[in-house]
Amino acid sequence: MPAWSPLAPAPAGDNGASPQRSRRMEDPVVHLVERLHRLLDRVQPLLSAAPAAPDWAASIAFRYRKSGMARRLVPVQHVASQRLDQLKEIDAQKERLVRNTAQFVEGRPANNALLTGARGTGKSSLIKACLNEYAERGLRLIEVDKADLVDLTDIVDLVAVRPERFIVYCDDLSFDEGEPGYKALKSVLDGSVAQSSDNVLVYATSNRRHLLPEYMRENLTYQHTDDGEVHPGEVVEEKISLSERFGLWVSFYPFTQDEYLAIVAQWLRHFGADEAAIEAARGESLVWALERGSRSGRVAYQFARDFAGRT
Repeated sequence: MPAWSPLAPAPAGDNGASPQRSRRMEDPVVHLVERLHRLLDRVQPLLSAAPAAPDWAASIAFRYRKSGMARRLVPVQHVASQRLDQLKEIDAQKERLVRNTAQFVEGRPANNALLTGARGTGKSSLIKACLNEYAERGLRLIEVDKADLVDLTDIVDLVAVRPERFIVYCDDLSFDEGEPGYKALKSVLDGSVAQSSDNVLVYATSNRRHLLPEYMRENLTYQHTDDGEVHPGEVVEEKISLSERFGLWVSFYPFTQDEYLAIVAQWLRHFGADEAAIEAARGESLVWALERGSRSGRVAYQFARDFAGRT
């Protein structure tokens, strides 16, 4: 019998191991692969699952929420109670948004709306007041955080079969460079190959109209022709393109002192103050605004709550 040598070739198909040993080495690997396939089969439906439908009769407003893999619309138990007649000194803005919302509720053409301007001037309150005004006629609201706008198409698909009319509401909307929700919102507003559902509009509020940060260096991309015509560069065009997809722009401006005092008076009446108390509160309300550096409707409301609670 010849002596064994490490250079001697192993039997064909054996790779240097006996058939029994080869099977023992392969079985754990095969078993692990099979377990991974079974795990993927269970996880895949969770990864691609559509948002869970809520009890639509539970509220007129819903919040979109994520919890782990689950995505759902959560009914709002205590909806903000703003009414249109409580909002003062924004009559022009109110008229435009109310008209657009009425068209939408009645099934007529209407536009996505972007409400921009000074902080605390009633942008969010006006949207909530429109919801309360038209809720009995089938209007509903879904509040979506900026970070969740990547799921906007799934939300639209979920409500497309419903008879109600839905406003997707994004408060204080703005984007930093590279945020994924920017592209998703552009696609839903105007740009996807699939048409958005007729029963969905997007209403957004923002302190800046173009929704993306703008830098001085971007002015260098402007082109000036010999005849004086100005052409914005590609970077600027990209930043303008999102806000242009909102068909309705509603601008809000800082209040004058007289407008601020009128709003203070309205909220004091709401809290039960008489005219004598309202007149006596004028000076104090101006100091309150001066301390906060703003004569906004929000500041007026906060003062009225404080004053009514003390008197």
